[in-house]
Amino acid sequence: MSDLSREKLTYRDAGVDIDAGDRMVDDIKHLCSRTYSSRVLGKYGGFSGLFRLDYNEKLFARNYKEPVLISCTDGVGTKIKIAAQLKKYDTVGIDLVAMSVNDLVVQGGEPLFFLDYLAVHKLEPAVITQMVRGITDGCLEAGCALLGGETAEMPSVYAPGEFDMAGFAVGVVEKSKIIEGTDVEAGDSVIGLASSGLHSNGFALVRRIVERAGVDLQAHDSELRCTLAEELLRPTRIYAKTVQKLLAKYKVKKIIKAMAHITGGGLPGNLPRVLPNGYSVRLRRDAWTPHPVFHWLQQRGPVDDDEMFNVFNMGIGYCFIVRPTFTKAIMSHLRALGEKPYFLGKVRKSDGEPKLEWA
Repeated sequence: MSDLSREKLTYRDAGVDIDAGDRMVDDIKHLCSRTYSSRVLGKYGGFSGLFRLDYNEKLFARNYKEPVLISCTDGVGTKIKIAAQLKKYDTVGIDLVAMSVNDLVVQGGEPLFFLDYLAVHKLEPAVITQMVRGITDGCLEAGCALLGGETAEMPSVYAPGEFDMAGFAVGVVEKSKIIEGTDVEAGDSVIGLASSGLHSNGFALVRRIVERAGVDLQAHDSELRCTLAEELLRPTRIYAKTVQKLLAKYKVKKIIKAMAHITGGGLPGNLPRVLPNGYSVRLRRDAWTPHPVFHWLQQRGPVDDDEMFNVFNMGIGYCFIVRPTFTKAIMSHLRALGEKPYFLGKVRKSDGEPKLEWA
């Protein structure tokens, strides 16, 4: 039998629907364009995106003497399993942006643009539109453009209902303004900003606790004052604009010596990353009240204190290390920007590699 006598195959027969992809692109076009500023060049839908680094418009002049590009990438982890289970896909888009831009601003960078990669079992335009809507919401909150992305339909890799997402952020900072923590010294203050809850870390443990507890995700919980579903999918707080405004207030003096995004590993795993050798931070656990979701999880685990602090942000999503004489002024300014700042402790001289100690 010749090959010509066989039934002809199409890409759709193999599980990939090109027409659905074209519809999806049309559906999300207006979502992407709402994140554009005058710095985005070219038309939507090209093979790549164009973004101006320097520009001279009178109202929006932004020029750099020694620009240094900053880039980072991240995902949302197994929080996407909760989103898939609940068929709610928009908030994890905000998480995706937050996980990268919050990292990017740690060294003083300004977020410029964001790219996304979405991988699904089957391309459903309505679902992708939800995801992209969340991503554009996050980009607007961070002050960056969603410059492009890729959606991959892979039925042989992902089971029905499964998906994954990754994000890539690019920013810029003046070379002279890079914040690396090299001038941190004993006596400097540590200020923490409240998180919105779990953010996007520790969900393997979260899911195990929820499974063991056998609770209804859609039932209202009096301790959380919302449904467990709402709490678990509460998006990561984006600190990018707060950081940019605070840095703009102290352009000349280097008041802010180091910053840390508190993600996987919690405070013990992230704050020491921005300290020089020979220094530690000594923090008080009673300096703030953790978000109720952490008590909820710890009791139902059960999970001991050290494990909680080594896995979760425990209510602190971002930290500043600042000159001690400016502590009150900075905290006041952060409150004016809508944040909840806490004085957590101090930097101390110590032996060996940087570490966190509890008072």
